[in-house]
Amino acid sequence: MARFTYTAVDGDGAEKSGSLEALDARQLALVLRGQGLFPTNVSPVAEGSAKKSTPSAPATFVARNNRPANKIPGWRLFSHRVKPRELSVFTRQLATLLRAGMPLMRGLEVLGRQERNRALRQVLEDLAAVIKSGGALSEAMAQHPRVFDRLYLNMIRAGEAGGVLDVVLERLARFQEKSMQLKGKIKAAMVYPLIVMAVAVVILAGLLVVVVPKFKQIFADLLKGAPLPPLTQFVLTISDAVKNHYLIAFALLLAAWSGLKFMARTERGIRLIDGALIKLPVFGELFLKGIIARFGRTLGTLLASGVPILPALLITRDTCGNARVAGAITEVHDRVKEGASVARPLEATQVFPPMVTSMMDVGEHTGQMPEMLGKVADIYEDEVDNAVAGLSSLIEPVMILFLALMVGTIVIALFLPIVRIVQLLT
Repeated sequence: MARFTYTAVDGDGAEKSGSLEALDARQLALVLRGQGLFPTNVSPVAEGSAKKSTPSAPATFVARNNRPANKIPGWRLFSHRVKPRELSVFTRQLATLLRAGMPLMRGLEVLGRQERNRALRQVLEDLAAVIKSGGALSEAMAQHPRVFDRLYLNMIRAGEAGGVLDVVLERLARFQEKSMQLKGKIKAAMVYPLIVMAVAVVILAGLLVVVVPKFKQIFADLLKGAPLPPLTQFVLTISDAVKNHYLIAFALLLAAWSGLKFMARTERGIRLIDGALIKLPVFGELFLKGIIARFGRTLGTLLASGVPILPALLITRDTCGNARVAGAITEVHDRVKEGASVARPLEATQVFPPMVTSMMDVGEHTGQMPEMLGKVADIYEDEVDNAVAGLSSLIEPVMILFLALMVGTIVIALFLPIVRIVQLLT
Protein backbone atom coordinates (compact mmCIF):
# COMPACT_ATOMS: atom_id res chain seq x y z
CA MET A 1 0.00 0.00 0.00
CA ALA A 2 1.23 3.50 -0.80
CA ARG A 3 0.04 6.88 0.46
CA PHE A 4 -1.13 9.50 -2.02
CA THR A 5 -2.10 13.15 -1.67
CA TYR A 6 -5.01 14.26 -3.80
CA THR A 7 -7.00 17.27 -4.89
CA ALA A 8 -10.61 16.68 -5.94
CA VAL A 9 -13.84 18.51 -6.70
CA ASP A 10 -17.16 17.51 -5.16
CA GLY A 11 -20.59 17.67 -6.74
CA ASP A 12 -21.03 21.29 -5.64
CA GLY A 13 -17.81 22.38 -7.30
CA ALA A 14 -15.92 22.82 -4.01
CA GLU A 15 -12.26 21.81 -4.04
CA LYS A 16 -11.05 19.35 -1.41
CA SER A 17 -7.65 17.87 -0.68
CA GLY A 18 -6.24 15.17 1.59
CA SER A 19 -4.28 11.93 1.63
CA LEU A 20 -5.26 8.25 1.47
CA GLU A 21 -3.60 4.87 1.22
CA ALA A 22 -4.23 2.76 -1.89
CA LEU A 23 -2.55 0.14 -4.06
CA ASP A 24 -2.13 2.64 -6.87
CA ALA A 25 -3.55 5.90 -8.23
CA ARG A 26 -6.31 4.10 -10.13
CA GLN A 27 -7.67 2.43 -6.97
CA LEU A 28 -7.50 5.79 -5.20
CA ALA A 29 -9.58 7.33 -7.98
CA LEU A 30 -12.22 4.60 -7.57
CA VAL A 31 -12.36 5.25 -3.83
CA LEU A 32 -12.74 9.00 -4.35
CA ARG A 33 -15.47 8.57 -6.94
CA GLY A 34 -17.30 6.34 -4.48
CA GLN A 35 -17.27 9.31 -2.11
CA GLY A 36 -18.72 11.61 -4.77
CA LEU A 37 -15.40 13.31 -5.57
CA PHE A 38 -13.80 13.94 -8.97
CA PRO A 39 -9.96 13.81 -8.65
CA THR A 40 -8.00 16.56 -10.44
CA ASN A 41 -4.51 15.78 -9.10
CA VAL A 42 -2.93 12.75 -7.45
CA SER A 43 0.69 12.50 -6.22
CA PRO A 44 2.51 9.74 -4.30
CA VAL A 45 3.92 10.68 -0.87
CA ALA A 46 7.65 10.09 -0.35
CA GLU A 47 8.50 7.72 2.51
CA GLY A 48 11.45 9.07 4.51
CA SER A 49 14.43 9.74 2.29
CA ALA A 50 13.31 7.18 -0.29
CA LYS A 51 12.13 8.20 -3.70
CA LYS A 52 8.49 8.67 -4.33
CA SER A 53 6.75 5.45 -5.00
CA THR A 54 5.71 4.88 -8.58
CA PRO A 55 2.20 3.48 -8.98
CA SER A 56 2.04 0.23 -10.87
CA ALA A 57 -0.77 1.39 -13.13
CA PRO A 58 -0.84 5.16 -12.98
CA ALA A 59 -4.01 6.98 -13.87
CA THR A 60 -4.03 10.44 -15.37
CA PHE A 61 -6.54 13.05 -14.39
CA VAL A 62 -7.59 16.17 -16.21
CA ALA A 63 -7.15 19.34 -14.18
CA ARG A 64 -9.47 22.30 -14.23
CA ASN A 65 -7.68 24.01 -17.06
CA ASN A 66 -8.18 20.96 -19.30
CA ARG A 67 -4.48 20.09 -19.20
CA PRO A 68 -3.01 16.91 -17.76
CA ALA A 69 -2.16 17.14 -14.07
CA ASN A 70 0.83 14.83 -14.51
CA LYS A 71 2.71 13.14 -17.31
CA ILE A 72 0.50 11.24 -19.70
CA PRO A 73 2.05 7.90 -20.65
CA GLY A 74 -0.43 7.24 -23.43
CA TRP A 75 -0.07 10.64 -25.12
CA ARG A 76 1.19 10.61 -28.69
CA LEU A 77 2.43 13.40 -30.88
CA PHE A 78 -0.23 12.79 -33.52
CA SER A 79 -3.24 12.69 -31.17
CA HIS A 80 -4.20 16.22 -32.18
CA ARG A 81 -4.84 15.03 -35.75
CA VAL A 82 -8.19 13.50 -34.79
CA LYS A 83 -10.76 15.78 -36.40
CA PRO A 84 -14.03 16.72 -34.66
CA ARG A 85 -16.08 14.98 -37.36
CA GLU A 86 -14.11 11.75 -36.89
CA LEU A 87 -14.61 11.93 -33.13
CA SER A 88 -18.34 12.51 -33.63
CA VAL A 89 -18.61 9.46 -35.91
CA PHE A 90 -16.73 7.33 -33.37
CA THR A 91 -19.01 8.50 -30.55
CA ARG A 92 -22.13 7.73 -32.56
CA GLN A 93 -20.86 4.28 -33.58
CA LEU A 94 -19.79 3.35 -30.04
CA ALA A 95 -23.19 4.39 -28.68
CA THR A 96 -24.90 2.23 -31.31
CA LEU A 97 -22.75 -0.80 -30.47
CA LEU A 98 -23.38 -0.45 -26.73
CA ARG A 99 -27.11 -0.09 -27.30
CA ALA A 100 -27.00 -3.31 -29.32
CA GLY A 101 -25.53 -5.11 -26.28
CA MET A 102 -21.90 -5.36 -27.36
CA PRO A 103 -19.35 -5.17 -24.49
CA LEU A 104 -17.35 -1.94 -24.27
CA MET A 105 -13.92 -3.49 -24.90
CA ARG A 106 -15.22 -5.49 -27.86
CA GLY A 107 -16.83 -2.36 -29.30
CA LEU A 108 -13.57 -0.42 -29.05
CA GLU A 109 -11.67 -3.23 -30.75
CA VAL A 110 -14.20 -3.43 -33.60
CA LEU A 111 -14.12 0.33 -34.17
CA GLY A 112 -10.32 0.36 -33.92
CA ARG A 113 -9.94 -2.27 -36.66
CA GLN A 114 -12.17 -0.39 -39.10
CA GLU A 115 -10.80 3.09 -38.34
CA ARG A 116 -8.82 4.60 -41.24
CA ASN A 117 -7.34 7.50 -39.30
CA ARG A 118 -4.07 6.19 -37.91
CA ALA A 119 -4.10 8.58 -34.93
CA LEU A 120 -7.64 7.69 -33.84
CA ARG A 121 -6.97 3.98 -34.37
CA GLN A 122 -4.01 4.19 -31.98
CA VAL A 123 -6.15 6.04 -29.43
CA LEU A 124 -8.84 3.32 -29.63
CA GLU A 125 -6.21 0.63 -29.14
CA ASP A 126 -4.97 2.45 -26.02
CA LEU A 127 -8.55 2.72 -24.70
CA ALA A 128 -9.16 -0.99 -25.24
CA ALA A 129 -5.88 -1.86 -23.48
CA VAL A 130 -6.84 0.16 -20.39
CA ILE A 131 -10.34 -1.36 -20.31
CA LYS A 132 -8.83 -4.85 -20.66
CA SER A 133 -6.59 -4.21 -17.64
CA GLY A 134 -9.62 -3.30 -15.52
CA GLY A 135 -9.59 0.50 -15.85
CA ALA A 136 -12.52 2.79 -16.52
CA LEU A 137 -13.23 4.36 -19.91
CA SER A 138 -12.96 7.88 -18.46
CA GLU A 139 -9.49 7.10 -17.06
CA ALA A 140 -8.37 5.78 -20.42
CA MET A 141 -9.73 8.84 -22.23
CA ALA A 142 -8.01 11.16 -19.74
CA GLN A 143 -4.70 9.93 -21.16
CA HIS A 144 -5.60 11.67 -24.45
CA PRO A 145 -6.60 15.23 -23.47
CA ARG A 146 -6.00 16.52 -27.01
CA VAL A 147 -8.70 14.17 -28.31
CA PHE A 148 -11.22 14.05 -25.45
CA ASP A 149 -11.82 17.45 -23.88
CA ARG A 150 -13.10 18.25 -20.41
CA LEU A 151 -16.75 18.23 -21.45
CA TYR A 152 -16.37 14.80 -23.06
CA LEU A 153 -14.59 13.35 -20.01
CA ASN A 154 -17.09 14.65 -17.47
CA MET A 155 -20.03 13.32 -19.43
CA ILE A 156 -18.36 9.91 -19.72
CA ARG A 157 -17.71 9.92 -15.96
CA ALA A 158 -21.36 10.78 -15.31
CA GLY A 159 -22.47 7.99 -17.66
CA GLU A 160 -20.22 5.47 -15.92
CA ALA A 161 -21.47 6.51 -12.48
CA GLY A 162 -25.11 6.21 -13.55
CA GLY A 163 -24.70 3.06 -15.63
CA VAL A 164 -26.05 4.82 -18.73
CA LEU A 165 -22.91 5.09 -20.83
CA ASP A 166 -24.75 4.34 -24.07
CA VAL A 167 -27.29 7.12 -23.40
CA VAL A 168 -24.53 9.61 -22.60
CA LEU A 169 -22.59 8.68 -25.73
CA GLU A 170 -25.76 9.21 -27.77
CA ARG A 171 -26.16 12.68 -26.25
CA LEU A 172 -22.50 13.44 -26.87
CA ALA A 173 -22.79 12.43 -30.51
CA ARG A 174 -25.90 14.59 -30.95
CA PHE A 175 -24.15 17.49 -29.20
CA GLN A 176 -21.08 17.20 -31.44
CA GLU A 177 -23.18 17.01 -34.60
CA LYS A 178 -25.20 20.08 -33.62
CA SER A 179 -22.04 21.99 -32.71
CA MET A 180 -20.41 21.22 -36.06
CA GLN A 181 -23.56 22.26 -37.93
CA LEU A 182 -23.69 25.54 -36.03
CA LYS A 183 -20.00 26.32 -36.65
CA GLY A 184 -20.42 25.46 -40.31
CA LYS A 185 -23.34 27.89 -40.69
CA ILE A 186 -21.47 30.75 -39.02
CA LYS A 187 -18.37 30.10 -41.13
CA ALA A 188 -20.52 30.00 -44.26
CA ALA A 189 -21.91 33.42 -43.37
CA MET A 190 -18.35 34.77 -43.08
CA VAL A 191 -16.74 33.13 -46.11
CA TYR A 192 -18.81 34.86 -48.82
CA PRO A 193 -18.12 38.48 -47.80
CA LEU A 194 -14.44 37.69 -47.20
CA ILE A 195 -14.09 36.21 -50.70
CA VAL A 196 -15.87 39.18 -52.27
CA MET A 197 -13.70 41.63 -50.32
CA ALA A 198 -10.54 39.79 -51.39
CA VAL A 199 -11.63 39.94 -55.06
CA ALA A 200 -12.47 43.64 -54.68
CA VAL A 201 -9.02 44.38 -53.22
CA VAL A 202 -7.28 42.52 -56.07
CA ILE A 203 -9.33 44.35 -58.74
CA LEU A 204 -8.75 47.77 -57.16
CA ALA A 205 -5.05 47.09 -56.70
CA GLY A 206 -4.76 46.06 -60.35
CA LEU A 207 -6.52 49.21 -61.53
CA LEU A 208 -4.48 51.53 -59.29
CA VAL A 209 -1.10 49.92 -59.97
CA VAL A 210 -1.39 49.01 -63.69
CA VAL A 211 -4.18 50.96 -65.42
CA VAL A 212 -4.24 54.38 -63.72
CA PRO A 213 -0.48 55.13 -64.12
CA LYS A 214 -0.77 54.65 -67.91
CA PHE A 215 -3.59 57.16 -68.07
CA LYS A 216 -1.52 59.55 -65.93
CA GLN A 217 1.19 59.60 -68.59
CA ILE A 218 -1.39 60.12 -71.36
CA PHE A 219 -2.92 63.07 -69.48
CA ALA A 220 0.51 64.64 -68.92
CA ASP A 221 1.33 64.44 -72.64
CA LEU A 222 -2.00 65.70 -73.98
CA LEU A 223 -3.04 68.31 -71.40
CA LYS A 224 0.45 69.89 -71.31
CA GLY A 225 0.26 70.96 -67.66
CA ALA A 226 -3.44 71.92 -67.61
CA PRO A 227 -5.07 71.24 -64.21
CA LEU A 228 -6.86 67.93 -63.74
CA PRO A 229 -10.35 67.59 -62.22
CA PRO A 230 -10.26 67.15 -58.41
CA LEU A 231 -11.64 63.61 -58.59
CA THR A 232 -9.00 62.58 -61.12
CA GLN A 233 -6.23 64.15 -59.06
CA PHE A 234 -7.48 62.27 -55.98
CA VAL A 235 -7.45 58.91 -57.82
CA LEU A 236 -3.97 59.59 -59.23
CA THR A 237 -2.69 60.44 -55.74
CA ILE A 238 -4.08 57.19 -54.35
CA SER A 239 -2.52 55.30 -57.27
CA ASP A 240 0.91 56.84 -56.61
CA ALA A 241 0.68 56.00 -52.91
CA VAL A 242 -0.26 52.36 -53.60
CA LYS A 243 2.37 51.92 -56.33
CA ASN A 244 5.28 53.62 -54.55
CA HIS A 245 4.55 52.74 -50.93
CA TYR A 246 2.99 49.29 -51.08
CA LEU A 247 5.74 47.87 -48.89
CA ILE A 248 4.90 50.39 -46.17
CA ALA A 249 1.20 49.55 -46.49
CA PHE A 250 2.00 45.83 -46.28
CA ALA A 251 4.21 46.44 -43.22
CA LEU A 252 1.42 48.40 -41.51
CA LEU A 253 -1.08 45.61 -42.20
CA LEU A 254 1.39 43.02 -40.89
CA ALA A 255 2.04 45.12 -37.77
CA ALA A 256 -1.72 45.47 -37.15
CA TRP A 257 -2.18 41.70 -37.56
CA SER A 258 0.75 40.99 -35.22
CA GLY A 259 -0.68 43.40 -32.67
CA LEU A 260 -4.03 41.59 -32.73
CA LYS A 261 -2.27 38.23 -32.37
CA PHE A 262 -0.32 39.55 -29.39
CA MET A 263 -3.51 40.92 -27.80
CA ALA A 264 -5.18 37.54 -28.30
CA ARG A 265 -2.49 35.98 -26.08
CA THR A 266 -3.24 38.21 -23.08
CA GLU A 267 -6.26 37.89 -20.83
CA ARG A 268 -7.19 41.56 -21.17
CA GLY A 269 -6.72 41.44 -24.94
CA ILE A 270 -8.94 38.37 -25.28
CA ARG A 271 -11.69 40.10 -23.29
CA LEU A 272 -11.46 43.21 -25.47
CA ILE A 273 -11.49 41.26 -28.75
CA ASP A 274 -14.32 38.93 -27.71
CA GLY A 275 -16.33 41.84 -26.34
CA ALA A 276 -15.89 43.71 -29.61
CA LEU A 277 -16.87 40.68 -31.69
CA ILE A 278 -20.33 40.36 -30.15
CA LYS A 279 -20.89 44.11 -30.60
CA LEU A 280 -19.99 44.23 -34.28
CA PRO A 281 -22.72 45.61 -36.54
CA VAL A 282 -24.61 42.86 -38.36
CA PHE A 283 -22.18 40.04 -37.47
CA GLY A 284 -22.09 40.65 -33.70
CA GLU A 285 -25.68 39.48 -33.27
CA LEU A 286 -24.92 36.36 -35.31
CA PHE A 287 -21.90 35.53 -33.12
CA LEU A 288 -23.88 36.06 -29.91
CA LYS A 289 -26.73 33.84 -31.09
CA GLY A 290 -24.25 31.10 -31.91
CA ILE A 291 -22.65 31.39 -28.46
CA ILE A 292 -26.04 31.26 -26.71
CA ALA A 293 -27.02 28.20 -28.75
CA ARG A 294 -23.76 26.49 -27.73
CA PHE A 295 -24.28 27.52 -24.10
CA GLY A 296 -27.77 26.00 -24.02
CA ARG A 297 -26.73 22.83 -25.82
CA THR A 298 -23.65 22.28 -23.62
CA LEU A 299 -25.24 23.01 -20.25
CA GLY A 300 -28.42 21.12 -21.10
CA THR A 301 -26.47 18.06 -22.27
CA LEU A 302 -24.33 18.03 -19.13
CA LEU A 303 -27.31 18.38 -16.76
CA ALA A 304 -29.28 15.72 -18.61
CA SER A 305 -26.29 13.38 -18.28
CA GLY A 306 -26.17 13.77 -14.49
CA VAL A 307 -23.33 16.29 -14.10
CA PRO A 308 -24.01 18.59 -11.08
CA ILE A 309 -24.86 22.21 -11.84
CA LEU A 310 -21.64 23.82 -10.52
CA PRO A 311 -19.18 21.60 -12.43
CA ALA A 312 -21.50 21.86 -15.46
CA LEU A 313 -21.32 25.68 -15.35
CA LEU A 314 -17.52 25.57 -15.19
CA ILE A 315 -17.32 23.20 -18.16
CA THR A 316 -19.78 25.34 -20.12
CA ARG A 317 -17.71 28.42 -19.31
CA ASP A 318 -14.55 26.78 -20.64
CA THR A 319 -16.21 25.68 -23.88
CA CYS A 320 -18.38 28.71 -24.74
CA GLY A 321 -15.65 30.24 -26.94
CA ASN A 322 -16.01 33.88 -25.83
CA ALA A 323 -14.24 35.53 -22.89
CA ARG A 324 -17.05 38.06 -22.31
CA VAL A 325 -19.66 35.32 -22.02
CA ALA A 326 -17.25 33.16 -19.98
CA GLY A 327 -16.90 35.98 -17.44
CA ALA A 328 -20.70 36.19 -17.16
CA ILE A 329 -20.95 32.43 -16.57
CA THR A 330 -18.26 32.70 -13.88
CA GLU A 331 -20.38 35.32 -12.09
CA VAL A 332 -23.38 33.00 -12.30
CA HIS A 333 -21.32 30.08 -10.94
CA ASP A 334 -20.17 32.13 -7.94
CA ARG A 335 -23.72 33.26 -7.17
CA VAL A 336 -25.13 29.73 -7.49
CA LYS A 337 -22.37 28.47 -5.20
CA GLU A 338 -23.65 30.97 -2.61
CA GLY A 339 -27.15 29.53 -2.90
CA ALA A 340 -28.76 31.66 -5.60
CA SER A 341 -30.75 30.34 -8.55
CA VAL A 342 -29.29 30.27 -12.07
CA ALA A 343 -31.74 32.50 -13.92
CA ARG A 344 -31.48 35.65 -11.76
CA PRO A 345 -27.67 35.97 -11.79
CA LEU A 346 -27.70 35.16 -15.50
CA GLU A 347 -30.13 38.02 -16.09
CA ALA A 348 -27.96 40.37 -14.00
CA THR A 349 -24.98 39.85 -16.33
CA GLN A 350 -26.92 41.63 -19.14
CA VAL A 351 -25.27 39.34 -21.69
CA PHE A 352 -28.09 36.85 -22.23
CA PRO A 353 -31.42 38.00 -23.74
CA PRO A 354 -34.51 38.09 -21.49
CA MET A 355 -36.07 35.13 -23.32
CA VAL A 356 -33.15 32.89 -22.31
CA THR A 357 -33.29 33.86 -18.64
CA SER A 358 -37.09 33.57 -18.58
CA MET A 359 -37.02 30.05 -20.03
CA MET A 360 -34.33 29.02 -17.55
CA ASP A 361 -36.39 30.47 -14.72
CA VAL A 362 -39.35 28.35 -15.84
CA GLY A 363 -37.05 25.32 -16.10
CA GLU A 364 -35.81 25.81 -12.53
CA HIS A 365 -39.33 26.09 -11.12
CA THR A 366 -40.64 23.08 -13.04
CA GLY A 367 -37.55 20.89 -12.61
CA GLN A 368 -37.05 20.73 -16.38
CA MET A 369 -33.87 22.74 -16.78
CA PRO A 370 -32.19 20.36 -19.30
CA GLU A 371 -35.30 20.36 -21.50
CA MET A 372 -35.58 24.17 -21.39
CA LEU A 373 -31.90 24.58 -22.23
CA GLY A 374 -32.39 22.23 -25.17
CA LYS A 375 -35.27 24.41 -26.38
CA VAL A 376 -33.10 27.52 -25.99
CA ALA A 377 -30.43 25.86 -28.14
CA ASP A 378 -33.02 24.84 -30.76
CA ILE A 379 -34.47 28.36 -30.91
CA TYR A 380 -31.13 30.09 -31.31
CA GLU A 381 -29.84 27.54 -33.81
CA ASP A 382 -32.94 28.33 -35.89
CA GLU A 383 -32.21 32.04 -35.46
CA VAL A 384 -28.66 31.47 -36.66
CA ASP A 385 -30.12 29.74 -39.75
CA ASN A 386 -32.41 32.71 -40.39
CA ALA A 387 -29.60 35.21 -39.75
CA VAL A 388 -27.27 33.41 -42.17
CA ALA A 389 -29.99 33.36 -44.85
CA GLY A 390 -30.73 37.05 -44.24
CA LEU A 391 -27.06 38.00 -44.35
CA SER A 392 -26.54 36.10 -47.58
CA SER A 393 -29.41 37.94 -49.27
CA LEU A 394 -28.25 41.31 -47.83
CA ILE A 395 -24.50 41.03 -48.37
CA GLU A 396 -24.69 40.09 -52.06
CA PRO A 397 -26.27 43.36 -53.29
CA VAL A 398 -24.19 45.42 -50.83
CA MET A 399 -20.96 43.88 -52.09
CA ILE A 400 -22.00 44.34 -55.72
CA LEU A 401 -22.86 47.97 -54.99
CA PHE A 402 -19.51 48.47 -53.24
CA LEU A 403 -17.57 47.03 -56.19
CA ALA A 404 -19.59 49.10 -58.67
CA LEU A 405 -18.97 52.26 -56.62
CA MET A 406 -15.20 51.71 -56.40
CA VAL A 407 -14.71 50.76 -60.05
CA GLY A 408 -17.18 53.40 -61.22
CA THR A 409 -15.32 56.13 -59.31
CA ILE A 410 -12.04 55.18 -61.00
CA VAL A 411 -13.70 55.04 -64.45
CA ILE A 412 -15.34 58.45 -64.02
CA ALA A 413 -12.10 59.94 -62.70
CA LEU A 414 -10.29 58.73 -65.83
CA PHE A 415 -13.09 59.78 -68.18
CA LEU A 416 -13.31 63.43 -67.03
CA PRO A 417 -9.87 64.47 -68.40
CA ILE A 418 -10.66 62.70 -71.68
CA VAL A 419 -13.68 65.00 -72.10
CA ARG A 420 -11.42 68.04 -71.53
CA ILE A 421 -8.86 66.67 -74.02
CA VAL A 422 -11.58 66.30 -76.68
CA GLN A 423 -12.74 69.87 -76.00
CA LEU A 424 -9.18 71.17 -76.41
CA LEU A 425 -8.69 69.27 -79.66
CA THR A 426 -11.92 70.62 -81.11
